[in-house]
Amino acid sequence: MEGKIEYLCLSLEGKKKKKRNSVLLLLLPSSKFQVVSASAVELNKLRSPSGSEQKIVGEMGKERRLTVFLSIIWALTILYGEMFAYWVPSLWTCSWPHHLRHSSSSSVKRLNDSGDYVKIAVLADPQLMDRTSLHLSPKSLALEIAQFYTDLFMRRAFLLSVLRFKPDVLLFFGDYFDGGPILSDNEWQESLSRLKHIFDLNVLQKTKNMKVYFLSGNHDIGYEALYSKTPEVIRRYEEEFGARNYKFTLGKVDFIAIDSQTLDGNSQGNVTSATWNFIANVSQDSSSMTRVLLTHIPLYRPDWTPCGPYRSSPIINQRILRAPENQQILYQNYVTEKSTNNLLNMISPALILSGHDHDQCKVTHITKHGPVEEHTIGTISWQQGNLFPSFMLLSASNLSSPDGLALEDVVYAHLCFLPVQTYIYIWYMVLFIMTLLIVLFWPAKEELFSHYIGNFKLCFRSLFDGSVFGRVIKEKNEDENFEYEMMWDAEGSMHLIKKASKSPPKSSGDNASVERILQLTATVLRGNAVMRAKRQTEQEVEVAVACDGNVEFDARTPGPARMKTSMTKLVIRRLLRGIRVLSFVAAINVPLYMMLLFKDWVDK
Repeated sequence: MEGKIEYLCLSLEGKKKKKRNSVLLLLLPSSKFQVVSASAVELNKLRSPSGSEQKIVGEMGKERRLTVFLSIIWALTILYGEMFAYWVPSLWTCSWPHHLRHSSSSSVKRLNDSGDYVKIAVLADPQLMDRTSLHLSPKSLALEIAQFYTDLFMRRAFLLSVLRFKPDVLLFFGDYFDGGPILSDNEWQESLSRLKHIFDLNVLQKTKNMKVYFLSGNHDIGYEALYSKTPEVIRRYEEEFGARNYKFTLGKVDFIAIDSQTLDGNSQGNVTSATWNFIANVSQDSSSMTRVLLTHIPLYRPDWTPCGPYRSSPIINQRILRAPENQQILYQNYVTEKSTNNLLNMISPALILSGHDHDQCKVTHITKHGPVEEHTIGTISWQQGNLFPSFMLLSASNLSSPDGLALEDVVYAHLCFLPVQTYIYIWYMVLFIMTLLIVLFWPAKEELFSHYIGNFKLCFRSLFDGSVFGRVIKEKNEDENFEYEMMWDAEGSMHLIKKASKSPPKSSGDNASVERILQLTATVLRGNAVMRAKRQTEQEVEVAVACDGNVEFDARTPGPARMKTSMTKLVIRRLLRGIRVLSFVAAINVPLYMMLLFKDWVDK
């Protein structure tokens, strides 16, 4: 303190606002003080010329840190939502089922070679959106946006999730197009091109020599009431995807694919009779290999049959709609009970795989050959009523059961889930709202939080020390003669300031006054502009400025007008800061998002 002169600028305003004087308090090293009158111009000369510059530099540094923080958060969010989330199945949550069985089944521990199993990836119900999906015009912008993001999700799911498992065979379970049976030939070909692009079918079949098998779905050829009147829908399907009823062998397992849309049709019709003739021929095959039944429409089960833990939507019961004129089937949720029993008895499958339901379901059928499990695979699309799209990994053994493998070790399945795209977009929206709130309302002075926390800790410590341990020490009895008044600083913090008591203190008046001024000066020099909350009857004292340059001093501007002007400037500064921060964050992350978008969309 020696040789240093502290000073404090106060603005004294009369009640009637006729006079406004500025007072300069000089705190001398001898703890004496002197009151000197000064004008606003003279006081401005005392201000540090570098104070405002330091304040601007400090605010720019804080804005820069906030911008970098938000940019990093957004970059990590976009990278996860657009890329990393699709790696999760192959890295953590999913694996080939024969790998999972190695640790628990002693009969397959010796099967360590990858050639012991054929690896099959099963996909169901992509159901590409078209003009029939949302009842929008074919070339509307809304439909094109919906198609793009739906197709993009399935392409990413296929390229980044399914293909990372390196399957040997792809098996599609029908419903490739939403409005397949009623699309014109041009619309159907356009949807077919999208399907081949999404799942990279041309590239996989030519370069990687991967086998691909297709099942027909009701959204591809329709039911009896439709295909009986428009047989061309079956013709164009078979020209592109092949036969609707066929058998193929993978490893030591026979896979029986049937056109389930025709099972419950008119038995005298050509289409239905062809399907049942195929089933009869398969049943006469004396092969001892394990059979897997493949059907788009699930088999019959009693109403309210539980679907297992992976079901996310309500259970769907049997529903069959028939045309009123000829009772031909318009729609059905499951194959009828009669057709189901005949099918199971004739095929005798060890496992049943189905689609159509768009949600995951696992049920057990009781047959004369024993219990048989049916797995219904959920849709691979995020726009078909299932928040949790999925696919299945199927392992078919290359070793026949006489070599020592049990039946359950010949073929088994594992369900895998894809990213929840809806949740990802919801998080994007939440993060955007949080970003707006932060850039608009984040305080310019980060010290406010530490200031509030410090006050809270001080109050808590005082309460803790006084109430719990009773260690309250009064060093001066004169404190009882003081009164306190509430005062607020410019940041909105409340302070209790001790004011002179009405009864004369026992100590020297000069010393008490000096102590009072020192206390007030110390408060102001910390950067707080203090204003009195209690109106005085004769004179209102307003601490208008501290001479360290933190607050502008204008003796000619009335208090309320100055506050209104300050609020307007604050709003403008916050808006400008928000625009700067958002522009910088967008400049970094929008190109990143677009790069990830088209990286997965373009052909490899």
